[in-house]
Amino acid sequence: MALSFFSKLKEGLDKTRKGITDKIDDLFNNYGEIDDELFDELEEILIMADVGMNTSMKIIERLREELKVRKVKDSREIKSVFKDVVEKLLDENNNVPFEVGTGPTIIMVIGVNGVGKTTSIGKIAYSLKEEGKRVLIAAGDTFRAAAIDQLKIWGDRVGVNVIHQSEGSDPAAVIFDAVQAAKARNADVLICDTAGRLHNKVNLMNELAKVFRVIEREYPEAKKEVLLVLDATTGQNAIQQAKVFNEAAEISGIVLTKLDGTAKGGVVLAINSELSIPVKLIGVGEGMHDLQKFDAHDFVEALLD
Repeated sequence: MALSFFSKLKEGLDKTRKGITDKIDDLFNNYGEIDDELFDELEEILIMADVGMNTSMKIIERLREELKVRKVKDSREIKSVFKDVVEKLLDENNNVPFEVGTGPTIIMVIGVNGVGKTTSIGKIAYSLKEEGKRVLIAAGDTFRAAAIDQLKIWGDRVGVNVIHQSEGSDPAAVIFDAVQAAKARNADVLICDTAGRLHNKVNLMNELAKVFRVIEREYPEAKKEVLLVLDATTGQNAIQQAKVFNEAAEISGIVLTKLDGTAKGGVVLAINSELSIPVKLIGVGEGMHDLQKFDAHDFVEALLD
C-alpha cells in the first residue's frame, strides 16, 4: 500500500525526530517543575539539531512567554505549547506555498553543485506534468557536462523536453533558446537550471545576473519564481550559502533536500527564521513523489508527534 504524503513526511523525518523529539519528550516527561535549567537543556537539544543559536533563543523566549500566558506549571504540559510556538514561527515566513497558476511561469533553480539541484528539477517537472502543465527544462549549467546529461536523463524519464547546448556554452544563450522554445510551444512552465560554482563567486553572480536579464527582456510577462536548493545535511553551511545567493538573486523560495538523511532537520527552523525566505519544497526520500510541498502544520506534527 502506498504511503500517504503525511506518512512519507513522518518517515522521512525519522532521523530528525530521534535527534530532537525523543530527547524533548524525555526532558518534558521527566523534569517536573519548570525552571531555568529545563530551558537551558531544551536550548542545547535544539542547537544540537542545527536549529541554530539565534533561532533556538527565539523559540525559548517565545515558549517562556506562552507558558506564562497559559499558566502552565508542569513540564509534562509543555509539549503542546512548544508545538504551537514552533508552528507559529514557521508560519511567519511560509505563507506563500509553491503553486504554479495560469499563464506562463519561469522557475529559476539556483544552488551549489551537489545539493540535489538536478534531481529537484526532475521531480518538480514530474509533479507539474502530473498537474497537467506543459513543461520545458533548460540545461543552463553548461560548465558541468554531467549536469546536462543528468537533466536529459530526467527529461526522458518524466517525458519533458530539455533545451541544451554543448558543454561550455554561454548559459545565457541556452536560456535565450529555451525562452524562445517555451513561447513557440506555448509551455506553461520553463524550469531553468543554473551553474553552482560558489567558489568562483564573482563570476557566478555575474552569470546569474546575465541570465536574469535575458529572461526579463525576452519574457517580461511570464511569472518568475527563483528557487534556491539547499542540502539539509550541511546544516548551518546551508544558511551561509543562502546568504551568498541572496545577494545575487531575489530568492522566492527554498527547496530543502535530503531531510531524510539527517538527524539535524532543525535547520528548517533556522532557515525560516534567519533568512525570512519561505521553505516551499522539502525532499524526504529518493522517490519521484518524495519532493513535497512544505506545510508548517504537517511538518510540526510529523516532527513532534
